[in-house]
This record gives sequence, C-alpha cells and structure tokens, in this order.
Amino acid sequence: MQKNHVSRRDFLRSSALAAASVGLTGFQATAADADAMKKTRSYNPDMEYRRLGKTGLWVSAVCLGGHWKRVDKVISSKSGFRSCERMGAASTEEFDAFYRNRTDVVSRCIERGINLIDFAGALEPPVYGKALAGRREKVYISWSMGAQELRHPDHRKAETLVGILEKGLKDTGLQYADCWRIMAYERGGRHTQAEVDEMVKALDIARKKGLCRFGGFSTHDRRWAKMLIETYPDQMQMCCFPYTAQSKKLPEDSFLDSVLKHDVGTLGIKPFASNSIFKGNGDPKNPHIADDDRTARLTLRYILTNPAITAPIPGLASVEQVDNAALAVRERRTEDLTSSAPPTGRLHPDAQAELDAATHTMWNNLGQEYEWLKEWEYV
Repeated sequence: MQKNHVSRRDFLRSSALAAASVGLTGFQATAADADAMKKTRSYNPDMEYRRLGKTGLWVSAVCLGGHWKRVDKVISSKSGFRSCERMGAASTEEFDAFYRNRTDVVSRCIERGINLIDFAGALEPPVYGKALAGRREKVYISWSMGAQELRHPDHRKAETLVGILEKGLKDTGLQYADCWRIMAYERGGRHTQAEVDEMVKALDIARKKGLCRFGGFSTHDRRWAKMLIETYPDQMQMCCFPYTAQSKKLPEDSFLDSVLKHDVGTLGIKPFASNSIFKGNGDPKNPHIADDDRTARLTLRYILTNPAITAPIPGLASVEQVDNAALAVRERRTEDLTSSAPPTGRLHPDAQAELDAATHTMWNNLGQEYEWLKEWEYV
C-alpha cells in the first residue's frame, strides 16, 4: 500500500482552506458533508464522525485520550504504570508489555475508525510516537506537553513554548501536530494578561512555522475558557475541558454557547470522572466488567447527546475497551438517533435512568485530587 505522506507545504495549504470554511452549524455531519467525511483519516462506515469545529477536521465521535490509567491492571504490572505521569519502577518485561499494549490499542483504534489521539503529558508523546511509527497519517494528533507548557513558570514566553513543541515533534518523529492545545493552569484565570499574550503569540508562530495545523488550549476553568474563545477566535480553534456523565449545560450564559457561536472544536476529558463511575478496579477479570462496560457505553452516548461536544476522549486501556467505545457509537445510532429521539442532553428514559443509577455514587467516589470535577456538573 502506498504511504499517504503529507508534506509540510501540503498541510499548511489544507489548513488554510479548512480554517476558511465557515457557515456550518454544530459539529455533526449533514448529507452535504458526506464526501468530505469519507475522506477523513482511517474512515470506517461503522463509526460516526464529527467536525472538529473551524479546524474542518472530521474526527471520530469517540477519540483516544493519551492517559493510560489502569493499564497496570490490564498488563498485570506489579510495579509500574499506575499513573500516566510516571512510569514507575517497571521491569523490562513490563515495559515490553506496556508498549505492546499501547501499540495494540492504537492499531485497534485505527481498525475501528477512531482517528484522533490526544496527548496530555510529557511522557505521552514519545510513547505514542513509538506506537505510531510508520503510520503517522492514519490519525490526527492533538498535542500537548502538559506541565512543560504554560504551567511551568519558566516556559511562559512564546519562543520557549514553540521551542518545546519543535523539540518534542523532532524527538518523537511525529513531524507536526494537527492541533496544538497548550495546557494552562487548571485555574486558567490565574494567568496574567502578559502570559495569555505569549500563549496566543506562540500559537501564531507555530502555525506559521508549520509545526501545527491548528491551535487551541486546555483548562479546567470554564469562565477563563469562555473569555479566550470570545477574545481570540482566530487562535482558539479547539479546546479540551472536562465533561462527565453528570455534566449539563447551564440554562443561561453557558460556556457551551460560546463554543457553538465561535465554532470551536471540543474534546471532552475525564468522561468517566477519573474512573470513579465504575464499580470494578480495571482488571479485565474483575466481576464488574460487564456492568462497567455498559456504564462506559451509556456515558459516551450521553456525552454525545450534547451538540457542543465534538468527542469525548477516554483513556482506553485495552483493545476490549476500544471495541466497547466503538459499540457505544453503534448503540447511539440504533437507540439514540431515532425518530423518537429524546431532548438534547438526555438519553431515552430507560437508558437515562440506568445511567443515573450508575452515577449515583460517582461524586462520592472521587479522590481528593479530583474534587474539582464537581464544578463541571453545570457547564
């Protein structure tokens, strides 16, 4: 098979054309979009695709988040991989098992038509760079070096931020990012105006240099996110923010109204509330696996009822979880997108009641470090 290689000049031209496209409503495909959607990366007719806002990229309704929480349970690791921020003291055998797991998960995503991977930490780009060796053009990449970006006090200058991106792309062999979403403080409002100016400048420089096609940000501060989208619509083309099975649109002055008004692509992080929604511990042999798989599918389907969310990005820890996410999209087609579809933001009554029961103790199960997720019940 001929390799589908995109030169830096080619993707800069395609980026400009995509960014210039306007007038589309929401992120879901219409009949007129069918041809463009079928040309997206790793297209699979069994997958649903949504437009990532003004980027013009057609991405799968569920994408792959870079976090690998609970992968230690999947590969039976006793000493490492409990956190996506550090590897731990894993043995050589466990490292081999981990990299096989990530490569297998990426392969299954491509097979199922899941065509975007979002990185969110310094360790994730090199791991997925290795897993994507020889098949960079099969997926879109939403790039971040996590705390090495705007959160780092010494890295809040445009030239420094761009240098970190450029080095990371070179070290991983990934050539370019489809989206560079700079990671800000969880409380983004703590950043000064001068720091915001440097962030905006960095996004402009990176696009002009061909390091990324589109720009954006991630934060846990919805008021600050709303300000960025409304103040810098040319630079803030996509963003990442939390959206769980308990999240709902504020009736008035919602951040999501600004998302739709300015045609900003959105990726929803923490869909499973850091796994607090589940009964089991992530071990594929645990007795709650069937119930947890069902809860995961209901959660993904629920999130997709909101037209302001392009795609949730769960950190899928196994090929079985990839299959389960793909099944959620198929169930959405057969059970949610029907002539008797419920109001926006709700599943059908029986399915919604089942999800509400599953999430009844979700907030109580949050660890202390994730208490802030409760602030995203109303968006």
